[in-house]
Amino acid sequence: MKVVVCGTRFGQIYLAALARDPGRYQLAGILARGGARSVALAEQYDVPLYDAVERLPGDVDAACVVVSSAVGGGRGAQLAQELLGRGIHVLQEHPVHPDELAACLRAARKAGTQYVLNTFYPHLEPVRRFTAAARRLVSMRAPVFVDALCAVQVSFDLLDILAGIFDGLRPWSLSAVAVPGGRPFTSVDAQVAGVPLTLRVENRMREGDDSSSLLLHRITVGTDAGNLLLANTHGPVIWSPVLRLPSNPDEQVLPSDGLGVTSDFVGPAAAPTWAGAVNDVWGEGVVSALDTLRERVELGADPLHGGQRHLTVARAWKELTEALGYPEAAKPEPGEPLSAADL
Repeated sequence: MKVVVCGTRFGQIYLAALARDPGRYQLAGILARGGARSVALAEQYDVPLYDAVERLPGDVDAACVVVSSAVGGGRGAQLAQELLGRGIHVLQEHPVHPDELAACLRAARKAGTQYVLNTFYPHLEPVRRFTAAARRLVSMRAPVFVDALCAVQVSFDLLDILAGIFDGLRPWSLSAVAVPGGRPFTSVDAQVAGVPLTLRVENRMREGDDSSSLLLHRITVGTDAGNLLLANTHGPVIWSPVLRLPSNPDEQVLPSDGLGVTSDFVGPAAAPTWAGAVNDVWGEGVVSALDTLRERVELGADPLHGGQRHLTVARAWKELTEALGYPEAAKPEPGEPLSAADL
């Protein structure tokens, strides 16, 4: 597939990802406003730089729209619809307002093209591993609770991760949100797929700087058999079975063996470095999202049918962010990052 990338800020991740798999995806150009960064990246990747959809050549198959939509003050959804109207399939970076998302899906159906919203983090290998294990867990044991933390700017994709575990969010409900009163996290009680959810959101951020957040995602799915934890967006995934003691009332001494481990890793125990996450894990995740788009193109799937899950997520996210209110301005403490050795 010949692919153009629209936007060159976070779009740099997409550009690097396309370079990973030239046998499946050919970078056909960059669509941007023509700033110094866009010019430099076009030179780096040796591709044309376009400043308007109508200037794109007729052999472009797909576009990655990595431009803010209306919720971020941009025109990403409008750009996506222009591309779809030209017969170009679109993978659009989240978040997108549910009304804009519905409009893009309708535009795709009308034009006979495919539109896929990329919530990004659910495509990362550690999150896919956690989701697969959690789906297996809840198929064997009834879920009792979900406990989750996230930064507000990644709350959309946290909801999509949960939707991936439970095959959707419904029945979904959200309780009244208490004003945090100077606390770093706002606590929200909800239910997802009928399971009690405790969600704590860091509803503060430094404008234009996601690195000021205290964390990205941390999710626990609990059952009577034990708890499955995604300790960090990039892993590890940890299984902690519950303690089961012998039921014999005459037993006076606790058994010294046979109880199993207190916790174990699902997959690697180590997490990547930040450089490894950005350069490798994120790039592989973008290719995974593009593979989803490509599969839908090859199947000729109905865009509206395929977009129902993300429409549900977008509506729940809109409800959540309206309840949280406008994010506070983050003022992170200065200083160098710490390592485990420092502790």
